[in-house]
Amino acid sequence: MNPATAAPDALREATVHQPAAQAALFAALGAPRHAYLFAGPPGSGKRAAARAFAAELLAAGAADPEDARRRALADPSPHPDLVWLAPQGTQHLVDEVRERVIVAAAYRPFEGARRVFVIEGAEALADEAQNALLKTLEEPAPFVHLVLITSEPAAVLETVRSRCQAVRFAPLGVEAVVARLSELELGADDEERRAGALLAGGDADRAAFLLGGQGRELRAGAQACVQAALSDELADAPWRALLAVAEAAGSQAGEAARAHLEALAADGGEGDGRRVRRRSREAEEATRRAARRVRTETLDLALALVAAWLRDLAALAEGAEHLALNADRIEELRAVPGMAAGGLDARRARAGAELVMDTRRRLDVNVGEELALEALVFRLESLLLRDA
Repeated sequence: MNPATAAPDALREATVHQPAAQAALFAALGAPRHAYLFAGPPGSGKRAAARAFAAELLAAGAADPEDARRRALADPSPHPDLVWLAPQGTQHLVDEVRERVIVAAAYRPFEGARRVFVIEGAEALADEAQNALLKTLEEPAPFVHLVLITSEPAAVLETVRSRCQAVRFAPLGVEAVVARLSELELGADDEERRAGALLAGGDADRAAFLLGGQGRELRAGAQACVQAALSDELADAPWRALLAVAEAAGSQAGEAARAHLEALAADGGEGDGRRVRRRSREAEEATRRAARRVRTETLDLALALVAAWLRDLAALAEGAEHLALNADRIEELRAVPGMAAGGLDARRARAGAELVMDTRRRLDVNVGEELALEALVFRLESLLLRDA
């Protein structure tokens, strides 16, 4: 079979907006390497491509290729020869990497001819875990294939990167993200989908989040913060809505991490008392890390949305509304206090966006979140109104 002319549908669809990655993966099906590094920005389709590629690796040599492919494509997958690790929190658990990849890679496939191990978020592997992987990467069993997925290839050790075939993914264009959102039937209309794509900056996963319930709440909260600053009405503390969404998203991520680790513990059997206690401690820590990571990411997105609203106000003030990221809210942008009368200073709006970016940087060094957001909105009010 010539993989370039008989490429499977799932892999073709997963890489339709990534021609370079598509060409590399189609070619790889003929003689796959033992290790790959899928590298590119968040939301560029690496995860879907890795699952489709893994499905083809497992289908080759299987007694029933279609059934093997179908099970491997399921998420989560019931295929016994597909192991998929995702970080539960800010880092992968070293013991999980050892048990589910390094040790498991020594055992022959349960069925078919291959075993595939996918490590999502490879940048979240601690140095200890990456170094432990080296022997598996250097001397893999002939039936083993590893796929590492990362948005930060520089955070993966050079000794690991050099042993993997790189497959690069580019940022998605706006139209590609809009098409993906349409396929998922997300968004009320094309205008909202386009706004989500623009605000997400080519990250299809982030755009999908923005078109969901929590994403819409964040957009509304960001808009409320700017409008409150411009109207000198801060008594309702609009920034608290952003904190509430971040808290809810973090709690959901923490519970998902807990459920995942409990399922793994159940699969691994009861074990001795020491091992059970260690797993319990790991589950609690992973739950806290996952909740903290998602809460922080959601707050950062909230601030990016506040900055986008200010940027859009500056664009409209200068007659360039076609550059607005909130493309579905042009009328609301036109209606903000001062805009209709032509009194909004574009330079002050851009300076406000810089204040927001400064707050984003400060949150990276553990500044108190609520105090930082409150201070930001009051500073925006001073900049946009009182110092005029």
